Amino acid sequence: MKRIYSIITIAAAAFLFASCNMDLIPKGSMVYDENEPAIQKESDLTGFEAGINIYFRSRQQSVYNYVGDLMTDSFNAASEFGNNYGPVHRTNTDFTAGNEDVESLWGGHYVAINQYNIAISAANSIVDKDLREAARVFKGEAFFFRAYSYLYLARYFGKQYDAATADKDESVPLVLVYDQNARPARATQAAIYGQIKADLDSAALLLADVKGVVRSPKPTIDAVKALYARYYLDVKDYDNAAKYAQDVIETGIYALASTDKEFQDEYLNDNGTEPILQCAASRSEAPASLNYYTQLSTADGEDVFNPYFLPSGKLVDSYDADDLRLKNWFVNAGTDSYPVYMSGSKHNNAGVKIFVKFFGNPAYNSEEKRLGQSAAKPFRIGEMYLIAAEALYKAGDAEGALKVLNEIQTKRGAVVTTAPNIDDIYKEWFRETVGEGQRFWCLKRWGLGFSKRYGQPAAISEKLLSTGEFYVDKTMEATDYHFQLPIPNYERKINSNLSQNNGYGLSTE
Repeated sequence: MKRIYSIITIAAAAFLFASCNMDLIPKGSMVYDENEPAIQKESDLTGFEAGINIYFRSRQQSVYNYVGDLMTDSFNAASEFGNNYGPVHRTNTDFTAGNEDVESLWGGHYVAINQYNIAISAANSIVDKDLREAARVFKGEAFFFRAYSYLYLARYFGKQYDAATADKDESVPLVLVYDQNARPARATQAAIYGQIKADLDSAALLLADVKGVVRSPKPTIDAVKALYARYYLDVKDYDNAAKYAQDVIETGIYALASTDKEFQDEYLNDNGTEPILQCAASRSEAPASLNYYTQLSTADGEDVFNPYFLPSGKLVDSYDADDLRLKNWFVNAGTDSYPVYMSGSKHNNAGVKIFVKFFGNPAYNSEEKRLGQSAAKPFRIGEMYLIAAEALYKAGDAEGALKVLNEIQTKRGAVVTTAPNIDDIYKEWFRETVGEGQRFWCLKRWGLGFSKRYGQPAAISEKLLSTGEFYVDKTMEATDYHFQLPIPNYERKINSNLSQNNGYGLSTE
């Protein structure tokens, strides 16, 4: 039986400028016959490779980053946030298995996994020897992308990995072959993490000769090592987590921004030295936006900030006074930026800080404004320092951990830790990865909840925040069932084999 799939059929050079917005990419139809090789000539290979890279890029930023930060203690909802990500932010009774943001995370990655599965199958079915050899990198990319998606899903929908119970703990369905009639049950965490490891092993073999370069738009062997480091940190193999993270650090290819200019190159111009992997972006095919932190509008002919979320007082207070991240990722309302506009009034209180790490590259917008569109950077060298520090400490090498931690603190202009301790490592994760969606995963991995995500005092006095039990007073215990997201109702309606996570009830209504 033949099955028709819509795949990307753009030219090889064009994929470098592909957007996270799928609507900007021309599509065509290709017949995929399970009994006939899908890749029979070089142009077929080009189209498939462009397609899977675009699927990966379209799963970056926007909802894929927001959820992990807005559920936790990094940000406060503004007084006029319009209930955008409201249930996610409050995690009260409004947060159910019908939540559309959770549906987006689940559905987006399974759609992508389907494409990666088809790609791997197509590569395996290539008959021509030379073409099969030419497809090695393409196949390695598909394995890398599939490992990335399954790790992402497992971190959200499964329990934190525990070797003692992983063969019993439910994770997400393991789908390796496309079958539209299949109704798979949830696999165990052991099975999912085992597949992630197998896919990474395949990617490492196939991408071994794809050398790392800063800001690479496609996976390299260094990106594979970076994903290995995440995997090993999750499964508590700290020796290997540290090894792979340090392998990437020691290449000397990637360097932390340590001056204002370098921060501007990195986060304004998308031309920095930190990205191990940086998604391609252009003006005509702009990346997904993170503008809820900086949203610009116009009032009385003047540009104003109208953000849905402001950095929490807890986040702002975590930085030292001379930390370059505080200086470059936050601006004071009104004095060195735009006023904040809420409830029909402009607010110029310099005590109110706006989070501008992802304010955006004006080169991507026709109006020359920064509208939250930055080239996605799924893997940065900063994360490798953090993984190395955490893994070394937990492997028993406290002095080695301190050395790595001090390197990133020195580069960022932070006060240097003098005695090794895990709390300072955790604090550095908070400060370094804010806005990248990792806070949820970190708290879950550490077995920690969070205390009140108190607001910035000036933001409270100016009445710029939503206040109350589920906003600035929100507390989340380490045992809170929300550290596993619900299996979406729509999935359980069509697949009765899917069980629900505890706390969300069993109904699919």
